[in-house]
Amino acid sequence: MADEAGVSTPFLVDGVWLGTRMGATVLRVVDGRIERAEVPAARVPRRRITILPGVVDRHVHLGLVDGTRLAGGPVVEVHDLGWIPEVAVGWRAHPPAGVTVRVAGPFHTAPGGYPSGRPWAPDAAVRGVADTADAFAAVRAAKDRGVDAVKIALHTGLPLLGDDVLRALVDAAHRAGLPALVHAEGPGQAARAIDAGADVLVHAPWSERLPDDVLARGRHMTWISTLAIHDRHDRSTAIDNVRRFRSSGGRVVYGTDMGNGPTPVGPNEAEIRALHQAGLDGDELITAVVGAVGASIPLDRALVSPLPLPGSGEELVTWLSTARRFDTVYPQDAP
Repeated sequence: MADEAGVSTPFLVDGVWLGTRMGATVLRVVDGRIERAEVPAARVPRRRITILPGVVDRHVHLGLVDGTRLAGGPVVEVHDLGWIPEVAVGWRAHPPAGVTVRVAGPFHTAPGGYPSGRPWAPDAAVRGVADTADAFAAVRAAKDRGVDAVKIALHTGLPLLGDDVLRALVDAAHRAGLPALVHAEGPGQAARAIDAGADVLVHAPWSERLPDDVLARGRHMTWISTLAIHDRHDRSTAIDNVRRFRSSGGRVVYGTDMGNGPTPVGPNEAEIRALHQAGLDGDELITAVVGAVGASIPLDRALVSPLPLPGSGEELVTWLSTARRFDTVYPQDAP
């Protein structure tokens, strides 16, 4: 029970993940956050549970799924990477219950470029960019609408941004204090994004095996996995790229492209297994799926399970299948 100061009675759990796995630990809730308590374990009640932060899916399309199905589930944050900006910021303002939404607004692409003309992409979700001046205008408009990132599309099957316009979009995003996120599909497009200074590839590259020198140039970047959306051949290529990108010092995070085909609205078991296949394990795998964590976990983002803390991909899949929100199981600890 939390007191008037927002501090709960200490309790002992079987394990908790606070950036690294910890065994039996005494915890308490302080001002809506779960943190360690310096209290002898023998003096407090034990809860036979383990605790992880909730899942963060860094690549979704809320316009293509029923986002209300995320409410109160294991996914606590989603990043919508391409939709009508006015609609997207509305999702952020009024998200599914218990879910944080971040948005990238429209796809910035060459006139007629990807995803123009795709049946799933509304015209207002695509911003054609004609030249460098238009690049700065487009980013300024996105910033004014309140987006959290700038999404850029490079796809060899349709018209492509020139190098000067691509660099202008990335520079404009950085000047606006926003990360530049790139969909890079087709030979040479990931290298173009890397050399333009983009911050994130929204898909681990799958359409070609990237040379080691390209991976080395891109080790400052973050890649969003989306491995499970591909067929066997393309997934194998993407997994190979991820393995070598990690070895070069790059960072890989969990993202599913939720809404692209029959993807689950919730944790994607195939994605977690693919990340494990790409070499992520233990703390690295958990970090990829839940994000970086400090010395505490927000109460409304914490998950509990009766299972031991997971280590492998299969264990994490099983753990999440049994998980519930902490504040649902223990409402008495809420401030």
